[in-house]
Amino acid sequence: MTTPPLQQPLRALNRALRDRSVSAVQLAESAIQAYNARGQHDHAYKTWNGDAALKFAKATDALLEQGGNAGPLMGLPVSIKDIYAVPGLPTYAGSSRRLPAQWESPGPVVSTLLSQLPVVMGKTQTVEFAFGGLGTNAHFGAPRNPWDPVAHRTPGGSSSGAGVSLVSGTAGLAFGTDTAGSVRVPASMTGVAGLKTTVGRWSTAQIVPLSTTLDTPGLLARRVDDLAFAFDALDPGLNPGGGGLPATPDLADLTFGVPDTFFWDDCSPGIAEAVIQAIKQLEAAGARIITLELPNTDDAFTLFQKGGVAAAELAAFLHTSLPDAIEALDPNVAARIEAADGMPGWEYVRRRQVIDDLTRAAAARLSQVDAVLTPTVAITPPTLESLEPEGAYPKANMKALRNTVMANFMGLCALTLPVGRDAANMPVGLQVMAGPWQDARLLAIGQAIEAKLGNSLDILGEVPSPA
Repeated sequence: MTTPPLQQPLRALNRALRDRSVSAVQLAESAIQAYNARGQHDHAYKTWNGDAALKFAKATDALLEQGGNAGPLMGLPVSIKDIYAVPGLPTYAGSSRRLPAQWESPGPVVSTLLSQLPVVMGKTQTVEFAFGGLGTNAHFGAPRNPWDPVAHRTPGGSSSGAGVSLVSGTAGLAFGTDTAGSVRVPASMTGVAGLKTTVGRWSTAQIVPLSTTLDTPGLLARRVDDLAFAFDALDPGLNPGGGGLPATPDLADLTFGVPDTFFWDDCSPGIAEAVIQAIKQLEAAGARIITLELPNTDDAFTLFQKGGVAAAELAAFLHTSLPDAIEALDPNVAARIEAADGMPGWEYVRRRQVIDDLTRAAAARLSQVDAVLTPTVAITPPTLESLEPEGAYPKANMKALRNTVMANFMGLCALTLPVGRDAANMPVGLQVMAGPWQDARLLAIGQAIEAKLGNSLDILGEVPSPA
């Protein structure tokens, strides 16, 4: 292979493992070499599993040599956000203390994954209890966004190490979670593709909860096609009622809705321009572009600014399950938890009702198009230094999540893929949103978009070396 193995499409690696033109050991060694070269500098991992992963890869190769086939993800290096319970690996969920042993027993997503014998390279950093969109962590520090070799820019959160693990070459597939954008924001900020699944499609059991109402498991990968490959491997075991991925549609057969308002407000220089240019390319290729506003976005954002339901639901989890963790919370997380402590029960119920109403209205509106296109994140990844002044963090955090939270509050599935760079030379993402339970169709649409626009390597090239 002329390029590093883990930059190859997952489909190609799957075939290569089976025809033995590449081994699981070679893939694991490539990930370990990348970790030694830049992974420690980029700080993607809370728990690195390199030695054990290499031993597991050797055993996997022995099975492959005998014709064993545990599933499409067999032998592929993966990273898992340190909010999932994974056997043999500690769970911190971004907090300063190791969580009780019960958080090391896998739930359905990890069990389904592990049944296919992937090579788990480690558990990636997360914002404490997944409550933040920039990727900072007062206990362990923020991973570095690899696209700026000089300044320490945020990688996006809360799945802060997930995108970095892909870009730095230590994994071919990353598992994150998304409550207000926590898959799509880091995917966009680090120049990879990310999928937010529909709430309820994949179980959240044994994933440390932020919001029982909004939490969804998700995937990050170099390409939309990689996401589709992994989704197709996992979804039958997690969603028995679902079918396989449909054929990739022709762009000429698709209608995209593009809002005129809200999503374009206060974009950092170069972001709106890159997304508009991408949409124009899709239109030139035959896609029909119409103006379509998502319903009640201002009301939804007002609710989000007030804390939505996540703050109250995380507070309930911490008070009942991990009360000792509260006194040591990251100040940025603690401030949001404290704000929820005085919320009356009727207000929580009202907020849940608003989300239900938004979900019904959005599903009806999305039935008019195949998908809605917007910028994924409106701001360039800020430097850590810029977040230090009083009030700077909450302002930037709100802006980072503004566009993505709409899919969560409206019950949609959504993905992001890179489409260019902004004026600061950082990646820009295109957000593609579809109606609830349209995940497989959304990925097929994403494949059509990617086939026209190119994948992350085509658009962004190689990540620069650390300074």
